[in-house]
Amino acid sequence: MTAPTVLQVLPSLVAGGVERGTLEIAEAIIAAGGRALVASAGGPLVDPLERLGATHVTLPLRTKAPWRIIRNATSLARLAAEEGASIIHARSRAPAWSAMLAARRMGAQLVTTYHGTYNEGVPAKRLYNSVMARGERVIAISHFIAAHIRERHGTDPARIRIIPRGVDPRRFDPALVPPERLAVLRAAWRLPEGRPIVMLPGRLTRWKGQGVLLQAMARLPGDAIAVLVGDGPRYRRELEAEAARLGLGDRLRMVGHVDDMPTALLLADLVLHCSTEPEAFGRTVIEAQAMGRPVIAADLGGPRETVMQNETGWRVPPGEPETLARAIDHALRLPPARRAAIGEAARTHVLAHYTTAAMQQATLAVYRELA
Repeated sequence: MTAPTVLQVLPSLVAGGVERGTLEIAEAIIAAGGRALVASAGGPLVDPLERLGATHVTLPLRTKAPWRIIRNATSLARLAAEEGASIIHARSRAPAWSAMLAARRMGAQLVTTYHGTYNEGVPAKRLYNSVMARGERVIAISHFIAAHIRERHGTDPARIRIIPRGVDPRRFDPALVPPERLAVLRAAWRLPEGRPIVMLPGRLTRWKGQGVLLQAMARLPGDAIAVLVGDGPRYRRELEAEAARLGLGDRLRMVGHVDDMPTALLLADLVLHCSTEPEAFGRTVIEAQAMGRPVIAADLGGPRETVMQNETGWRVPPGEPETLARAIDHALRLPPARRAAIGEAARTHVLAHYTTAAMQQATLAVYRELA
């Protein structure tokens, strides 16, 4: 059976894991002979989506206003009926409410992907979040998230499908990065040859743990350089002030957003995950491992599943700069051949369990269950 016509809905098509997953699944639907429709408020990823052969429809799906959610439900129901979409796949909460109403109205099947833990800091937030657990099939992006769904919403485990995020080996492959690209990026970032590089990729925000890393660097012997990859102007200023207070000097680079992540990761001797709150999955962890880089990850959330202790990397308690500094020091003191062997084991593990192709095929299997 080929893939059916599937309508994916999300707030917009800007950069991010949810958006990237949308394009990856659209690609798989088309490759399987189905039709891929995507509704969102638009964004820079519309053109790449349409180049895959998918159809994009612009709707104001970023809004959380109840009246607009109801109006969007009418638009989605009409779109699904006109295009013959038998499955609506919702990837975010406000669009999911519209998608659920639309699916009920026109008899389509609803699939949801539960991408995060979603905080419940205000009254009625649990009800608002619960729509992500109301699909005929609920895709959990990790075992951690599957357990969260069962505990938080009481969802029948028979409706949950665990489909981890994936990395594309057509892009994240050390053999595909020419030395010239490494040299250009090294020069742009002022990274001297011979000094160890520890890299933390992630948006600059407090819970991602960049501040923890700065405190660890102040405790770390030697001349290692920390490279922070990611945007976040407001928190960046705070981090710059903290780095100055700690006297880090030339031991820190804050390089902003990077398009060429395979090359960036290959520059690192170690890649770090320092989040102080649980990551639903942590795609940068598997991207680093696919590039053969050993990872030190905070021991919570998704990375507990993707980093095998002392085999493909190390896990440390979150929010503890002293412990993180010791772990970095231990890893950097290993013989280079031992670090390389850990990196190779990490790449082998990721290619066996966490590829884009595996994620695509598992998602197509969910659609076929419902079709």
